[in-house]
Amino acid sequence: MKKFMIMAVALTAMACQQNKIGYVDSVKLLDGYQEKIDVEARYKTKADAMTKKRDSISQAFQMELQAFQTKAEKMSQQSAQEEYGQLQQRGQFIGQQLQQEEQQLQQTGQVEMDTLVKKVKKEIRAYGEANGYTYILGGGDGGSVLYGDEAQNLTDVILELLNEKYKK
Repeated sequence: MKKFMIMAVALTAMACQQNKIGYVDSVKLLDGYQEKIDVEARYKTKADAMTKKRDSISQAFQMELQAFQTKAEKMSQQSAQEEYGQLQQRGQFIGQQLQQEEQQLQQTGQVEMDTLVKKVKKEIRAYGEANGYTYILGGGDGGSVLYGDEAQNLTDVILELLNEKYKK
């Protein structure tokens, strides 16, 4: 009987222990995180500069092509074909160079964003450990929280923490 009482008390104590669970709206968290906003702004500035460069080079090449067409009327057919072939090769080379630069820019931007997401996950984990959470779930678009009590929503707390650390 004494063993039964001890076991009942232990089971009751275990039943009273509950997991501390919170959730974060991942979309809202990242959209409000100043470092992400800054990374996107830097990427947009670089992408805009790349677009201007491409447009400028394309426009200069088009003018060169038009000048060649005028000049080609006065050239022999063979000379015109040779020079046109050289122009085509140069145009392809320029196009490939620009495409490589754009791909490099995209890769660099993706690496920065991946690093940022890892940083955010690390901060969420640290917050959870420091505040006794058993689980912190991800919500927002594509997240795993379909409903959550607002009292368990940690998005604003973690967002504020991230932005404070970023300012430093």
